[in-house]
Amino acid sequence: MDRAFFDRPVVEVAPGLLGCVLRHEATSGVIVETEAYHLSEPACHAYVGLTPRTEVLFGAPGRAYVYRSYGIHALVNAVCEPEGVGAAVLIRALEPLDGVGEMYHRRRVAREVDLCSGPGKLTQALGIELHHNGGDLLTGPVRIEPRPPAWRDVRWVAGPRIGITKAVELPWRFCAVGASSVSRPWPPGLRAAA
Repeated sequence: MDRAFFDRPVVEVAPGLLGCVLRHEATSGVIVETEAYHLSEPACHAYVGLTPRTEVLFGAPGRAYVYRSYGIHALVNAVCEPEGVGAAVLIRALEPLDGVGEMYHRRRVAREVDLCSGPGKLTQALGIELHHNGGDLLTGPVRIEPRPPAWRDVRWVAGPRIGITKAVELPWRFCAVGASSVSRPWPPGLRAAA
């Protein structure tokens, strides 16, 4: 992967990340669900303009935008589009790959499908926190890596984003067909496409 991968429209990067690997230390997972956010729509943090909180969103593509959701969970996003455009892809779910034992230890759940089936779950499982905000996703401790061979050809479906109250009509949620860790509710057509 290179910087140019992220320096594209966010609605192209979001499905393009499906099948790629999100890695932190000894833990990793295959990205199976993403959501696109762009400054032109009110669900995006960049919609309010440049602030200390949104500065990373307007920065160089390929950086991590990590923020706290509801004061509880750290959520990780990949900054996209040219510098000066506030846009990012929220990583919503992973299929666990490496360090599954450590993920179980951090998450304290019984089933593998529950380790990374949501944006707050996956950051907890991988140990991603607020101090990773602004890190380089190509070289940093939190990295996005190319698709492994088993995930070269990813089929996906799109649907409306979830967990938001604004711009809910945009079909900017992307889910890999056949992945068991996609968060609920599943988008329309995901089960039918399998």
